[in-house]
Amino acid sequence: MGSAQLELRRATVRKVSWRLLPLLFALFIASFLDRTNLGVASLQMNRDLALSATAYAFGAGVFYFGYALFEVPSNLILARVGARVWIARIAITWGIAASAMIFVRGTTSFYALRFLLGLAEAGFFPGIVWYLGRWFPERERARAMSWFMIGIPLAGVIGGPLGGALLSLNGRLGLTGWRWLFLVEGAPPILLGIFALTYLTDSPEKATWLTPEQRGWLVGEMHRERATGASAERADVKRSLISGVTWTLALLYLFALSAELGPIFFGPILVRDALALGDAGTGFVMGAIGVAGVAGMLANGWHSDRTGERYVHSAAPLVVVAAGFAMIAIGGPAWTLGGLVTVAIAINAFLPAFWCIPSAMFTGTAAAAAIALINSIGNLGGYLGPTLLGKAKDATGSYATGMLILGGLALAAAAMTMFLRERQKAETPC
Repeated sequence: MGSAQLELRRATVRKVSWRLLPLLFALFIASFLDRTNLGVASLQMNRDLALSATAYAFGAGVFYFGYALFEVPSNLILARVGARVWIARIAITWGIAASAMIFVRGTTSFYALRFLLGLAEAGFFPGIVWYLGRWFPERERARAMSWFMIGIPLAGVIGGPLGGALLSLNGRLGLTGWRWLFLVEGAPPILLGIFALTYLTDSPEKATWLTPEQRGWLVGEMHRERATGASAERADVKRSLISGVTWTLALLYLFALSAELGPIFFGPILVRDALALGDAGTGFVMGAIGVAGVAGMLANGWHSDRTGERYVHSAAPLVVVAAGFAMIAIGGPAWTLGGLVTVAIAINAFLPAFWCIPSAMFTGTAAAAAIALINSIGNLGGYLGPTLLGKAKDATGSYATGMLILGGLALAAAAMTMFLRERQKAETPC
């Protein structure tokens, strides 16, 4: 590639990044705040509603049933009507559902509103993964994914201290602190969704904010990548949904998210009990743990793009995740905190490299369907992980057994990733 073409590539990708990623990043932070804030709210809510660890875990996890139910239909609608309208719709409705959590009065309303929140948010994450795959060439995709997905750990950085501060409003205007938390943190996605309606662009062909030269290069590059090696199987929705590769990715993602989301919902409780902190102090510690997750995600995404390798960059962090769970299982303040930091760094390092795998395997609407199915099945880990921890805690009085089980799931996901790598190598012609 000549120097002029290389500079055109860099300038185009840079402009696309600055145009799209800040808004998508803000939306992703908002979406994960609506998940992580439940863990902070549990510091007061579980006591007020008399929720056992098992009941709380089921309420945390039932979100993912609604999420999984509408995931694939939502992404197919997005591919048909365009990202601008559909992403805005998702953000606005999930913000309304998140704010409605202030009306929870017992287990039934808790379960119902969590389920509705999952329905409202379904399709957001896989829709963005598909959307980024239309804007960023393969060589730059993991870094783009990283800058988007740092919203996951940063939601902890922001949500921990913010949630702790909102809990301190307990009693203001007749609302408990945890109700203030849901009310305030439900507003940003509504505002961002309204803004997205006028700001997002559906495809590079419609990007009037690029110069004609930049737009022509990007459209040509994305068409070339989609055409290279494309086959009927890559382009067919039905085949992508029944593909063994899709289901292998979905199952390993289920195991990986079970490992990730267990600590997200129970992390504040673990920190509070281990360090004997109040609500605000617990929030600040969870925020610091989130900072560590940011570092892991950016470093692994950068190195994965630099080397062009995705599978080892997905599997190795999962092995480290298992080690982190073993540390938590040992118990004691130092081991618990060290284990939570280790899990945060490694699970966030896994995500950007992993999501480049299906983005490269499928094209067009088939990619939208496959990515949605993988995320749909995987997000059931949001039920499996917290449920395993909650039941283990109620049965044994300790989180140690549940942590070891989650570590085992992380190791299984790592093994499946490497199995898929060998399978793909065997099927690729020399």
